[in-house]
Amino acid sequence: MKNNTTKYCDEPELESGVHLTATSYDPTQQALVTEGRATVGGKAVIAEISGIATGKGEDRTVNMWLPAFSFKGKDGAINQIPGLNAVARLSPRQGALDTAKTIASCVNRSNTPYRAKISGDRKNAKITIAFTAKNWHKQLGYVRA
Repeated sequence: MKNNTTKYCDEPELESGVHLTATSYDPTQQALVTEGRATVGGKAVIAEISGIATGKGEDRTVNMWLPAFSFKGKDGAINQIPGLNAVARLSPRQGALDTAKTIASCVNRSNTPYRAKISGDRKNAKITIAFTAKNWHKQLGYVRA
C-alpha cells in the first residue's frame, strides 16, 4: 500500500486569501475595489472612495467586507481566518477621506489579522487593507506552537 502523504507547498498556500467587496449606499459617494484579493503572502486589497456624501440613501453607509477563509500552515494545521465587515455611517457633506478614516479605524481596532492604511484627500481616498497574520489566533483561542 502506498503512503499518500502530501508535502507542504508554500506557493499555493501563500496565494490563499479573500476578495474584498465594497458597497456604498449613498448616491454621491462611491466605493470601488481596484485590487480585489488579499493573500496570506502579503498581497493587499485596495478600495477607492470618491465623492462627497449627501447623507441620504438606503442606509447612508459605506460597507467593506472580507469573508472568512482557511489556509494550511507549515506545520500542516488548517488555519481559520475570521471575516471582517467594516462599516462607515455617512453624514451630509462627509468627504471621502473621512469615510476612509472611519473604515480604516474599524479594521485596525478589530481583533482580526488585517491592518488598513489610507491616503488621499476630501474628494478621493484610497484604503489599502493587508493580511498581517497578527492576532488571528488570539480571537479564535488558538495557541501557536
